[in-house]
Amino acid sequence: MCSLDVLTDEMLVSEYRFGNNAAFEVLLNRHKERIFNYIYNIVKNRDLSDDIFQETFFKAITTIRQGGYADTGKFVSWLTRIAHNLVIDHYRKSAADKVVSNDDEMHPNAYSSAALYDNNVQDSILYEDTLNELETIMNELPAAQREIVFLRFYKNMSFKEIAELKQISINTALGRMRYAIMNMRKMAEERSVLQDYTLS
Repeated sequence: MCSLDVLTDEMLVSEYRFGNNAAFEVLLNRHKERIFNYIYNIVKNRDLSDDIFQETFFKAITTIRQGGYADTGKFVSWLTRIAHNLVIDHYRKSAADKVVSNDDEMHPNAYSSAALYDNNVQDSILYEDTLNELETIMNELPAAQREIVFLRFYKNMSFKEIAELKQISINTALGRMRYAIMNMRKMAEERSVLQDYTLS
């Protein structure tokens, strides 16, 4: 019997689906560094990265066992997509909970400028409500534009870093941002969100 290490990802998935648990261990060892680094490069927090990494492989295991994995020949892309969606889900849930964390690396709502309003509760509430409304508007953008806004403003990534992460040109990243800002301005004006604050 040949070593599992020489099998392709798709062969290993098939082996695992039919009960060979060792096959998934090979898949895990083969891709764990790449998947963890992908997650960490976005969230910039090791503990959070560990949690999302574990959840990624748990979801992969569950999906494969339930027969939900389609044999496309791109297992690692599928795995990366799971990780990406879990990262986005984490930040969406955090935003929905409206919890402000002291850890800027872990939570996108840890707005550094919020400290300016510490001495004025009413201004602080207004500021938070405005930002929460802008998050709602951001989530209504087309997916490609929403991701650019998230990475640029919430993760403080440069357009060069975003282009490399999303495997697009810098001009494409800039173009998506330009359209995203235009769309957000329009929606914000329609909802009278921006009265005392400007979107730039």
